[in-house]
Amino acid sequence: MRFFHLPAMRGGLLALLAAVLFGISTPLVQLAGAGLGAFTTAALLYAGAALMGAWLRQPVEREAALRRADLKRLSWMALFGAVVGPVGLAWGLQHTSGTSASLMLALEALCTAVLARMLYREVMDRRVWTAMLLLLAGGMVLVVDRGLNGGAQLLGLLAVLAATLAWGIDNTLSRTLAERDPGQVVLGKSLLGVGATVLLAVAAGEPRPEWSAALALLAIGASGYGLSLRLYLLAQRAFGAARTGSVFAFAPFIGALIAIALGDRSLSWGMATGGLLMLAGVALHLAESHGHAHDHEWLDHEHAHRHDDGHHDHVHEPMPLGEHSHPHQHTPLRHTHPHVPDVHHAHPH
Repeated sequence: MRFFHLPAMRGGLLALLAAVLFGISTPLVQLAGAGLGAFTTAALLYAGAALMGAWLRQPVEREAALRRADLKRLSWMALFGAVVGPVGLAWGLQHTSGTSASLMLALEALCTAVLARMLYREVMDRRVWTAMLLLLAGGMVLVVDRGLNGGAQLLGLLAVLAATLAWGIDNTLSRTLAERDPGQVVLGKSLLGVGATVLLAVAAGEPRPEWSAALALLAIGASGYGLSLRLYLLAQRAFGAARTGSVFAFAPFIGALIAIALGDRSLSWGMATGGLLMLAGVALHLAESHGHAHDHEWLDHEHAHRHDDGHHDHVHEPMPLGEHSHPHQHTPLRHTHPHVPDVHHAHPH
């Protein structure tokens, strides 16, 4: 049972739960958004996410609040994650099968990992690079398979690919805000995205949705985008952007299974091969264990924490129980234990 005590497991389980919620949402969006414009679909999804974010907000003594300095980064996250991403997915789902679109979303992990390596210097050992190559190979097989099935299918798949790129950028940008209250991050990002997509929907002259479709997309957005994003941010807090993105890549396989259960009969040998390659890449991360002697430099920051994790030994009067948030300092420390590239382990290798 030592496997379940690995540092990667908490983040992995959070990311996996986020993946389940998002994966289920993809084929459901294809059904509920049928006949609607892509901008309208995106606006309704993130309106639902905003409602969930408002409900999940925590008091300042539990979670660190967003700051004015975070607005610029939050705006970029909204542009890529709440405008370009959902619009690309909504349009792509109208022009390709739900199964192939779901599987293509696995490339989000590749984009996230490469960007996390470039921007945050997160550790990418042989296991991680092998996983990324498997994901890339699976994505290439999917593109070839859909290309052989017609130009319209390929265009739809390329739109979904654009969505994965946008969400990969969004995931990487959100790494810095992982220590803020996830409910506030979800709410802020979603409200900015809704404002932009509503304006675009009006400018494009998209028809108004029926109440049934609107309510369905709001519910899908609340769970598959709002609650899923909160869990994703908590996973990033636990074990970094690259690994969260990789485990989150289980979402496409969940989505593909749901799409098939709902009647999608487009599964081919090419799609199955690509999916298996991607699944093998994702599986490489779950048993990761990385440990060595490392140094913690002096650090002054604010985030939710507890006092039994080996890194927060400051004193309170009285000592609080469980997680709480306030500005605190870390003194220099050198020790050895298994770890992952979370906010306290961004050291170089």
